[in-house]
Amino acid sequence: MNVLVTGAAGFIGFHTAQRLLSDGYSVVGLDNFNSYYDPDLKDARWKILSKSGQFQGVRMDIADRTNLDALFKDIKPTQVVHLAAQAGVRHSVSHPHDYADANLIGMLNILEGCRHSQVDHLVYASSSSIYGANTAMPFSEHHSAAHPISLYAATKQANESMAHAYAHLYKFPATGLRFFTVYGPWGRPDMALFMFTKAILAGEPIPVFNDGNLARDFTYIDDIVEGVVRVLTRPAAQNPAWIGAPADPATSGVAPHNVFNIGCGNPVKLMDFISILEKALDRKAIVNFQPMQAGDVEQTWCDVTALEAAVGYRPAVSIEEGVSSFVDWYRAFYNT
Repeated sequence: MNVLVTGAAGFIGFHTAQRLLSDGYSVVGLDNFNSYYDPDLKDARWKILSKSGQFQGVRMDIADRTNLDALFKDIKPTQVVHLAAQAGVRHSVSHPHDYADANLIGMLNILEGCRHSQVDHLVYASSSSIYGANTAMPFSEHHSAAHPISLYAATKQANESMAHAYAHLYKFPATGLRFFTVYGPWGRPDMALFMFTKAILAGEPIPVFNDGNLARDFTYIDDIVEGVVRVLTRPAAQNPAWIGAPADPATSGVAPHNVFNIGCGNPVKLMDFISILEKALDRKAIVNFQPMQAGDVEQTWCDVTALEAAVGYRPAVSIEEGVSSFVDWYRAFYNT
């Protein structure tokens, strides 16, 4: 199996590529090494992947249609795990064009590559952010996701629609995975766990939005990767029981396209999360309460029953275990 993993120098892409390599796959990793966060962290991940003789690294932007088309023709991937994207809800408020380039044009280019290469399966990253203004809990793939409240979420919603259209038109299987607040070793510096850890160890205050009245369904990176790998080996199929009125957004009767949540199914209050981190660091946080930020939601909560039914797996790593693992990695990597 020759798998193309986009965003391979990123947090989830790095871990996914590592797992595929350990499972015996040949992996072509693609990343543009943009400066959204410290490129040195991406370089460190890349160097680890490059130690494998089964890894081919390509530095390229998915918005570069000409070179991406040439890459697909050259490597002829059997499967694609598309994880490259411009991430960050808050960044999308101030830098909207970054999201159009990476998440819309980039996704279109990936879909075109899959179409012409006739891949066996495209697995692509969506996000829990697409649930937006929906307040029905827990979030289910069968719920409407028609009211995104950030441009980032809107691009992820568009990705699902684009993938469904291509799966229908060109009959290649595509599966979207809605990730819920991924954390763990080698994580992104713009995420709360990374920022809080850095600030607490430096004796600096941490920003806590909405006066701490937030909850997130934190999902450990190994649980995310396990879900990705299991889904990858089970190509999406049309649902023979699907009907168009009312239409179920999680499956399709006209295209081999599915959507799954991947999350723990256990929302953690932000202040409890901070307490768990304080214990792992053996330090107290200096909390700076701030108002709600544009584009944020108060709570996420994942219904993971569809994933469990489809692939026989549900995330299991506790928040205490996951935070401890991250802290151990952070202290070792940054020598703190």
